[in-house]
Amino acid sequence: MAKELKDLTKRSEDYSKWYNELVVKADLAEQSAVRGCMVIKPYGYAIWEKMQQTLDKMFKETGVQNAYFPLLIPKSFLCREAEHVEGFAKECAVVTHYRLKNDPNGNGVVVDPDARLEEELIVRPTSETIIWGTYKNWIHSYRDLPVLCNQWANVMRWEMRTRMFLRTAEFLWQEGHCAHATAEESEARTVQMINLYADFAEKYMAMPVIKGVKSANERFAGALNTYTIEAMMQDGKALQSGTSHNLGQNFAKAFDVTFVNKDNKPEYVWANSWGVSTRLMGALIMTHSDDNGLVLPPHLAPIQVVIIPIYKNSEQLAEISAKVEPIINELRALGISVKYDDSENKRPGFKFADYELKGVPVRLAIGARDIENGTVEVMRRDTLEKHVAPLDGIANYVAKLLEEIQDNIFQKALKHRESMTRTVDTYEEFKKEIEKGGFILAHWDGTTETEEKIKDETKATIRCIPLDGDETPGVCMVTGKPSARRVIFARNY
Repeated sequence: MAKELKDLTKRSEDYSKWYNELVVKADLAEQSAVRGCMVIKPYGYAIWEKMQQTLDKMFKETGVQNAYFPLLIPKSFLCREAEHVEGFAKECAVVTHYRLKNDPNGNGVVVDPDARLEEELIVRPTSETIIWGTYKNWIHSYRDLPVLCNQWANVMRWEMRTRMFLRTAEFLWQEGHCAHATAEESEARTVQMINLYADFAEKYMAMPVIKGVKSANERFAGALNTYTIEAMMQDGKALQSGTSHNLGQNFAKAFDVTFVNKDNKPEYVWANSWGVSTRLMGALIMTHSDDNGLVLPPHLAPIQVVIIPIYKNSEQLAEISAKVEPIINELRALGISVKYDDSENKRPGFKFADYELKGVPVRLAIGARDIENGTVEVMRRDTLEKHVAPLDGIANYVAKLLEEIQDNIFQKALKHRESMTRTVDTYEEFKKEIEKGGFILAHWDGTTETEEKIKDETKATIRCIPLDGDETPGVCMVTGKPSARRVIFARNY
């Protein structure tokens, strides 16, 4: 084993330390010179690009178009939607000046006090306000609707306690913002997008999620309703992995966005917004990876197959390379990304360990003896199992194996979630069970007061009111008051 792997902390010893080390050792990201911000390295960005490309295609298939809106938002815009500004005020980075000058005392550069902006600008924490300020210019008639826009961008939310991919001051995301003529259309789009996120999480990330609605206390600032997908990490904590918000007419009223309907009467537009971020990278790492490094789902792995030649001299390498070339072409023709690592500055053992650390789903090792026997050694990253397979038909064999790995890691994550999901009826039982981690299904009376009490006393929050599952009414585990149905509680990232 290479030194990198020997030095990786075990999950059972310190899960948080394991995660932080893995992000760095697997070459995904590193801390930057700016406190709270990270550098996403090429390998990490390649995974994000695959997520981005897949989601972008899925969005466009529903009629969504991409646009781009300014990074800087006038402070007055944020003030127009009271709930919204209250939700983000403590996280905002503010631009106050537009120029620097040389320090007359010779101490580098200083802010020019004469260059103060007439109105301060906010580095976008989210774009509802600037977008709805723009939509006012775009929307006049029912013929202008719907507007279905998405932007891929960076946002800034000042965070004091950060963790790479999970919580950083600056992060990458997409934010969709749609305008509709009716409440029904807007609600349908809101639900459509949370379903799309759930499909992406399960089919591409191999990460099982629960779809649900946020409680009033947990919903997005300024929304009527927030839909969410919640995933369980290996340590039993929940991770909110995507949200879709029905904004009603709040932003349309705040920015006076009206349209003339089919009856020739003015009406406020109905809105929704939806987004996922590089937080999904953290979810991907914590859902599947193990003590040997990353375990990537084949559907999102930048390198799905790595081929490593085992040779003693340049003649053997040339023979192996000639044999491997048509296999690489066959794999690529099947849409499989493959890397042939014939670099001479690293030994095969180091390469094995490095690609294992980086979570490459399938490794093929081939030497001179394998060519003689017409075989190849196959290693699958999800189980670390090695076996010998015939070279003849290896491309199709690998294609099937990749799908098998994709399904296997999804099923493994699903079984983990099921084993860590319990039902409780009393608050005393809840307090004991929450210490074990996982999802707890319990009755709640629907009040913010009870929700806050549970959070203060146990550090657990309502992750969602599930859209599917048991809808049997009961009584609140805390107050004994009537409860419409069980909700999911967990501690979370």
